[in-house]
Amino acid sequence: MNEHSRKLLQECSSGCKMAMESMDQVEKYVQDDTLQSVIAEYRKKHDELEQKASELLAQSGNSEKEPGAAARAFSWITTEMKMMMKEDNNQIAKLLMDGCNMGIQSITEYQHEYCEASKEAEGLADDLVKMEEEFSRELKKFL
Repeated sequence: MNEHSRKLLQECSSGCKMAMESMDQVEKYVQDDTLQSVIAEYRKKHDELEQKASELLAQSGNSEKEPGAAARAFSWITTEMKMMMKEDNNQIAKLLMDGCNMGIQSITEYQHEYCEASKEAEGLADDLVKMEEEFSRELKKFL
């Protein structure tokens, strides 16, 4: 596996983990069964994609990448503060949509930066971007 493929897969893995942590964090605030179902569906999809990235990395003797401690802390604090100010489905949808947008931007930037990644790594990154776009569209219903 070339360096670009490794780095792109690690960023996809890290992004999926960050997304799952955010979904887990807001879960306790969700009051709508339909929203809960959407979040659970996309949490599962993120987990499956993260597993694929992890498997590809492991096959080549590489390890996953954990989200950075600073990014994790900032995300957690921001979410808790916003939920304290307004604890409803609209706020949850906005927070998760913000996360989707950050994920789309960062993975797309990494795709450009790691332009020599394998078709497999590039395809996984494309799948992640598409999934974030779909999740964001689903969340719009709760605004």
